[in-house]
Amino acid sequence: MIIKKFQGKTEDEAVSLAKKELGNGVVIMNVRNARKKGFLSIFRRSMVEVTVALEEEQEKPVFRPKTVQPPRKKPLYDNPNIIKEPEEREPEKERIGGNDRLLEEKLDSLQSFIEKQLSREESADRPDDAGALSPVLELIRNTLLENEVGEQYADEMIEEVKKVADSDASIDFLLANVYQKMILQFGQPKTIYPAAAGVKVIFFIGPTGVGKTTTIAKIASILTVNDKKKIALLTADTYRVGAAEQLRTYAGILEVPFRVIYTVEEMETALRDFKKLDYILVDTAGHSHHNEELKRSVSQFIGCVDEETEKDIYLVLSATTKYRDLISITDAYSEFTGYKLIFTKLDETVSCGNLFNIRKHTGADMSYITCGQSVPDDIEPFSPQTTVKQLLGGR
Repeated sequence: MIIKKFQGKTEDEAVSLAKKELGNGVVIMNVRNARKKGFLSIFRRSMVEVTVALEEEQEKPVFRPKTVQPPRKKPLYDNPNIIKEPEEREPEKERIGGNDRLLEEKLDSLQSFIEKQLSREESADRPDDAGALSPVLELIRNTLLENEVGEQYADEMIEEVKKVADSDASIDFLLANVYQKMILQFGQPKTIYPAAAGVKVIFFIGPTGVGKTTTIAKIASILTVNDKKKIALLTADTYRVGAAEQLRTYAGILEVPFRVIYTVEEMETALRDFKKLDYILVDTAGHSHHNEELKRSVSQFIGCVDEETEKDIYLVLSATTKYRDLISITDAYSEFTGYKLIFTKLDETVSCGNLFNIRKHTGADMSYITCGQSVPDDIEPFSPQTTVKQLLGGR
C-alpha cells in the first residue's frame, strides 16, 4: 500500500497530480485546505491537500522502507505515531522536581506571563483579608477557570498548593507546584499494547458524531503500517448509513480482514476465526447515551470475549461536547468498567479543560487525542505536559 499527499490550487488539480504519479487506481482518503507557513503566508492563496492511497499489485513486492523509520528507543514518547507498550518510567514528580532546567522548558513563558499580569493589578484595592488568595494563586485559579477547568477541581488544586506554600512563596514555586500536581493527576497515557499471549480484542464505544470510525482507521493504519501487526476490523454499527462502508474502504486499503457483525453468534464466530491475529478492532454502534436498548447490545458484544482473551475498551469522546453532557455520557457508560479515554476534535476547540474534568470525574486513564480527519496523521498519545501548559495559559 502507498499513501501520499499532493497539493494543488484546487482539489481537481491535486487529484490530477496524484493520478499522474500513481495512476488512476488511487483512492482519496482525505481532502483539506493547507495554507503555507511563514510570515507572508497571509498573502498567499491557500492550497488544497489531498491524501491518496494506492493498493500495490500482488506481484510487486511490498515496499517496507527501513531507512526512513525514526529511531524506536522510546516509541511512545519519541514517536507518537507508534503504538507500543509503555516502558517503565520513573514517577513524573521525581523527573520534574529534580531538574529545574526541564521545568523551565516545560513552563515556557508562563512565569513571565504571570509577572506581567500581576504588574497590572492594583494591589491597593485588594481587601486585607487573611483568607484571600495570594495574587499569584488567584491569577492561576482564574486562568484555569478561563480554560474551562471545573471550579471544584480548580479550587481543590489551589487548596493543595496552599498547604505546602508559605505566604511569601515565589511565583516559580507556586507555578511549579500547580504544574506538577496537575501532571500527576492526569497520569501517563495508557495506549494500545499487545496481549501477553494470543489476540487482543479492542472495543471502541461512545456516542454518535464523535469520530469513532475515523479514530479506528487511524489506529488500524498505525498498527499495520508502522508496527507490522496483523489485525482484523469488525463493525457492529449497522444503524448509521455508510458506517460499515467507510470502515470497509479502510480495510481494503490496509489489506486486512473486515466483517460486519449483526448478532452475538456472528461476533463469537469472528473471534474464533481471527484468534491467530495480533488485534481485533471492533467499531460499535454510536448512539445516544439514553438509548438503553443499543447500550445493552454493545454490552452483549463485549461479553462475547472469554476470560482467557485480553480485551480493552476505549470510550471515544469529543472535546467540543459541553461539560454537563460529558458528565451525563460518562455516567451512562459507567457499567463498562476499566475503559480508557480517547478525546477527538481537539482542533475544533480553544480550551481543553474538559479533558482534566472528565479525567477527575471518571478516574479513567487517558490514552489518545485526535486533531483532525487525516488518516493516520492526526492522532497521538495524550501528553499531560502539553495539556497542563495550555491550561495554565502557556503556548
